[in-house]
Amino acid sequence: MTRPASTSVFPALPGARTTQIFYVSTLYGAATVAAAIDSGCFDGADRRLLLVSNNAAIPETTPALDTMPGFEQLRDRFDGVLSWNDTIAPLHPGGWSPRPDDIPLWERQLRLLWGLGDDRVELAVESIQVNPAQALALLFQDAPVTVYADGLMSYGPTRNKIDPLIGTRVRRLLHLDLVPDLKPLLLAEFGVEPEIVPDAAFLKVLGELAGSATGLPECAEPPALLLGQYLSALEILTPQQEEDLHVRMLRGAVARGHRTVVFKPHPTAPARWSRLLEREADRLDVELTVVDTPLLAETLYERMRPALVVGCFSTALLTASAFYGIPVARTGTELLLNRLAPYQNSNRVPVTVVDALLPDLEDPESAPADDLPGLVAAVGFAMQPLLRPDLRPAAEAYLARHLTEHTWRYFKRRRLTVLGLPGGVPSQLAFIPRNATVRRVARRARSLKRVALG
Repeated sequence: MTRPASTSVFPALPGARTTQIFYVSTLYGAATVAAAIDSGCFDGADRRLLLVSNNAAIPETTPALDTMPGFEQLRDRFDGVLSWNDTIAPLHPGGWSPRPDDIPLWERQLRLLWGLGDDRVELAVESIQVNPAQALALLFQDAPVTVYADGLMSYGPTRNKIDPLIGTRVRRLLHLDLVPDLKPLLLAEFGVEPEIVPDAAFLKVLGELAGSATGLPECAEPPALLLGQYLSALEILTPQQEEDLHVRMLRGAVARGHRTVVFKPHPTAPARWSRLLEREADRLDVELTVVDTPLLAETLYERMRPALVVGCFSTALLTASAFYGIPVARTGTELLLNRLAPYQNSNRVPVTVVDALLPDLEDPESAPADDLPGLVAAVGFAMQPLLRPDLRPAAEAYLARHLTEHTWRYFKRRRLTVLGLPGGVPSQLAFIPRNATVRRVARRARSLKRVALG
């Protein structure tokens, strides 16, 4: 694909210094970037700047990652730390993008504000599909882009169509090897090749973060660790359903014989959720500790060595399993697969991977999927058929061989029908749902049945 010509008002001059800007919004992402730098994934640069963004719905009420315990252990990898929230205040990082006519003015302002001059800029960002990463790529239109994966979403297709002026500048996708032998689908439509950040480098960084943590609970025995995600904030679950999910985690851990339990809620989750769990723990006569310090789950792995980690579809489940060898269990994934809407929801592949790969908390004997790469390819095509038409043969092959009562949870019949995939309604019967007469007869039949049963 031909790359676009430069449109920057500050084209790099021969001999200009190189400044690398690393955009991060989570401590996990910052740790990933630090591990990538330590392992030589980035060429040398004259300066490295860390650009921090707080993307919480109300940033003023949520601690930014550069104030979280352990961040100081990462700071020395960079020549400076910048705040995106301060730069665009009072605008919200997740909702602002420059107007096309304003891009030259904004680039000039950022170069002045951040002391970039006529530097050659290189960007490393997460979640290029959305702002702030997309806004940064627009503002520095000459900058080559590295995307690093902050979690399981890299295994799914790109969330939406990306402007070729951005997509063609992405050189590679850095990711952790959370699921060995599973290749990320993200940005493959632009020919972007994934590159693994070495496990050893990432674990070394996590060890640094854990070493500086203070105030962690003391447990007489290795506990079961429950991970909260605050899914109701994403409108995937209702608050009541999420509270019930946490209670299910606790009961499931107790049913497996654990009497010491630690709950790590999402940093922005309501405090009342912890109180509900505490009441349930009292009823079950279980020792429950709630960790309300904003730190990584991996810090608890390092310092507490839990006997079991339980969650819904948190990336931390895969970190525990792949990097620490800690037993893990998932719960609630089948509910989420049914609730996610639309089908293209970017959480679908993370939920699918966790559901297919990890044992069910309430059914420890559940077996992993036979063909996880095939399943992810099929789900990826069903999510984004226009972006990834190349996945159709893999989707057809998987559905023809593996569509069972169990694997139906990953698909919707209507979606398969629209895409003409195995499992959909045959084309000669596809008229039935749209036929008004048939619908009236079906409604009348259901009404008569209710009367008869009533």
